[in-house]
Amino acid sequence: MSSYSATPAPAHSGGPVDAHPAATVTVLGLGPMGRALAGAFVDAGLRTTVWNRTPGRDRELLDRGAAGAATAAEAVAASEVVVVCVVNYDAADAVLCQDEVTAALKGRTLVQLTADTPARARDTAAWAAAHGVRYLDGVIMTPAATIGTPGAVFLYSGPGDLYRELALVRQALGGTHTHLGEDTGRAAAYDIALLDIFWTAMAGYAHALAVARAEGVTPTELAPFAQGIGAILPPLFAQTAADADAGTYSGEDNPLTSAVSSMSHIVHVSESHGIDAGVMRAVEGMARRAVGLGHGQDGFLRVAEVIGRR
Repeated sequence: MSSYSATPAPAHSGGPVDAHPAATVTVLGLGPMGRALAGAFVDAGLRTTVWNRTPGRDRELLDRGAAGAATAAEAVAASEVVVVCVVNYDAADAVLCQDEVTAALKGRTLVQLTADTPARARDTAAWAAAHGVRYLDGVIMTPAATIGTPGAVFLYSGPGDLYRELALVRQALGGTHTHLGEDTGRAAAYDIALLDIFWTAMAGYAHALAVARAEGVTPTELAPFAQGIGAILPPLFAQTAADADAGTYSGEDNPLTSAVSSMSHIVHVSESHGIDAGVMRAVEGMARRAVGLGHGQDGFLRVAEVIGRR
C-alpha cells in the first residue's frame, strides 16, 4: 500500500528535539506495531515512555533509551502526547477509561492509532472532548517493518490544527501522513474500505492456490502469473472509480454477463475438487443480482451500486 499519494513528513535531522512539548511521547500498547512506533520515536530523539498491560515487552525499548512506567496512568502523566496502539477499541477503552488514566489524560493530546470502526472513532472523540482530552484519530496502512522508513503510510482525521501541531511526532514515524478532514471517523472509514480490498484479495489468492494445487499447479508456479493479475488492478481501480462517480459503469470491455460466466466456471472447478466455493458463490450471486436488474451490459462495478441500495 506504499503507493498512496500524500505529502511525506520531512526527514528528522537527528538529535534531541525536547524544545517542543510534542517531543515527549508515551506509547500505550507494545504489540509489534506499538513497539515499532515507540522505536521510531526513540530513534528520532523524542523522549519516549512506554507501557504495556503484559510486562516484559518493553525490555528492548528500555535498552534503547525509552523510559518504562509501572502503570498506564504513570505513563500518560510522563508525556504531553499519548499514542495508543492496541488490538481494538475495546482494549483501548479498558486502559483509557480507568479513572486514574482518564484524569491523567486531561489537557493532553491523545492520538489513537488503534484500528476499529468509524462509529467507535467518533464515540471516542466525544468521550475525549467530555474529559478535556485533545483527540486525533489515525490508522496505519502499512506493516510494522515500514515504521520509521519512507514506506510507512498514516491516515488521520479530526481537528486540522491538532494534526499540524503534531508535526514532530509525525515526522519521527517516517513515510507519508495524510489528513483526511475534520470528521473523526473518516480515517477509520478509509481503513475499513482499504482493508476490505486487502482481505478479500488475500482470500481470493488463498482460494486460487487451493484450486491450482488441486489441478497440479504449485503456488510457486502460479505466483508470477498471480502477480501479473495483480498488476492489472491499479489502473482498473482508477478507471472504474471514475465510472462509479459518473454512474456510467461501462461494461464495454467485460460486461457482467461475461463475468458471471467465468465466475460459474470457478465455482464448478472448485466444487468438483471438494473445495469450498462460498466466497465466489457470493460474488457470483451479487453479479447475477445486478444482471437480473437489467445491468447485464454494465461493468462489474455496477455491483457496488446495487448492493449499496437501501
